[in-house]
Amino acid sequence: MPTIFRKQGWRVFFYSNEGNEQMHIHAIKGETEVKYWISQKLNMISYANSFNLKPMQQREIEELLIEQLPRIIKTWNNYFNFYQ
Repeated sequence: MPTIFRKQGWRVFFYSNEGNEQMHIHAIKGETEVKYWISQKLNMISYANSFNLKPMQQREIEELLIEQLPRIIKTWNNYFNFYQ
């Protein structure tokens, strides 16, 4: 379960056994968990699902993910290309 970064109480990561799925990211903060799909081609994120996510938290995590998107994409590609 590689962690990509921690910021503002969020831990952003992916599961190491999910490389067969479309690129995506998970984030946890307290009792809240969220998943976003990542479009490398369009350089954007899209909401997948969540548990216990409040609107304010959604804005917060989306801003962080967009800010860190190049890092997320690079980390995903490096990890899954290495293990294939």
